[in-house]
Amino acid sequence: MSTDPVAALEAKMPEAFRRYLNGRSIEEVEYIVPDMVGMSRGKSMQTGKWSKGGSSFLPTSIFYQTITGNYVDMDIQDQWTESDMVLEPDWSTACAVPWVDEVTVQIINDLYTRDGDLIQLAPRNVLRKVLKLYEDKGLRPVIAPEIEFYLTKPNIDPNEPIEPPMGRSGRRGASRQPYSMVAVEEFGAVIDTIYDYAEAQGIVLDTIIQEGGAGQIEINLQHGDALNLADQVFYFKRAIREAALKHHKFATFMAKPMKEQPGSAMHIHQSIVDTKSGDNIFSKPDGTPADAFHHFIGGIQKHLRSAVPMFAPYENSYRRFKGGGSAPTNIEWAEDNRSVGLRIPISPPQARRVENRIIGMDCNPYLAIASSLACGYLGLVNKIEPYAEKKGEAFENVALLPRHLDDALEEFAQAAELRELLGEEFCLVYEALKDAELEEFHSEVTTWEREQLMVNV
Repeated sequence: MSTDPVAALEAKMPEAFRRYLNGRSIEEVEYIVPDMVGMSRGKSMQTGKWSKGGSSFLPTSIFYQTITGNYVDMDIQDQWTESDMVLEPDWSTACAVPWVDEVTVQIINDLYTRDGDLIQLAPRNVLRKVLKLYEDKGLRPVIAPEIEFYLTKPNIDPNEPIEPPMGRSGRRGASRQPYSMVAVEEFGAVIDTIYDYAEAQGIVLDTIIQEGGAGQIEINLQHGDALNLADQVFYFKRAIREAALKHHKFATFMAKPMKEQPGSAMHIHQSIVDTKSGDNIFSKPDGTPADAFHHFIGGIQKHLRSAVPMFAPYENSYRRFKGGGSAPTNIEWAEDNRSVGLRIPISPPQARRVENRIIGMDCNPYLAIASSLACGYLGLVNKIEPYAEKKGEAFENVALLPRHLDDALEEFAQAAELRELLGEEFCLVYEALKDAELEEFHSEVTTWEREQLMVNV
């Protein structure tokens, strides 16, 4: 048996990473955690220090920061003692950092208090808390996320509008060409690099298409375990950004980066499996929809409006819902109908699922998945019946979403059942961060105000 401490640690890592190593030695290790935004925070260390073991720590204040990095004062006892959280590596998440020169591994860490309790503020733990509710009932959620994003011209000056990138033809993308193979091939070099990075990280891609916007791409991940897929989205967003930069482009996951182009979503396909039988509880043995299927939809419909701050976390998120039908603004459900918020794709009974089309790509994947599954769980346990299936286009006489983040936060503040499942401690902090971000947003003087008001009022 090897006494090499690094070799012993490598043995705990997934096969995909060991294949990536291919006999090479790890030079650097990144201990990371997803923050409230879904950004990667943590620390990097050389292999020699890492292999010696010992505990690593991060301050709790990483969860008190807005998207701009500003800290928010809250009514938390001893908030600014910044007590340390203990990092515990989840070896199943170890994967490559293929865009750096050194052989580097990144590992997502679980967070604990020094007394050994899970940190309730950590988004990954919020999702784990919801999944435990299903596990206790002998159930396991299966999800599949769709990742939409834009490749853009590098936007060096934030005061300038974001523009589509130059393709291999030398022409800038300007028109909408959904499902066009020619449009995809315009950015073939970037997409090839994305595939290379995904393979190095052990992320299996399902399909890739040109979406409705100029330079807008959609990549679908294969269905599987909810926590694992949230980890994959977390890793993959960083990989996509790095692949774009390698080819002198930006990748953005903003919900609405360009005024005249459609927004970017993260649709989540959801089904629930009985852990003993392996059967999809949404279908009866004869293949018809089960009561659980309707109750899951009913729960999402009843509680979705309260969960919108996790699906649309910034004021920009709500721009995606305006000015066109590409993003549904309702909580209706229907089979094979892309105008509703809850679409039921055509599928065999064992793959019957609910596609939540409300979620924006600017979300934290852990929180969005947790919130959507929590809504469905409340429907299952409370046997909530859904509205009648929507027939035809869902543009009139439908139940609508909140129009702005402040409206959504008001509903979130009153959502007692949902907040209990997500954890009240987390909800209070998340609410305070969103309020602070809104205040920052509303304090800005926009280009429109300067252009229209400066000389006209």
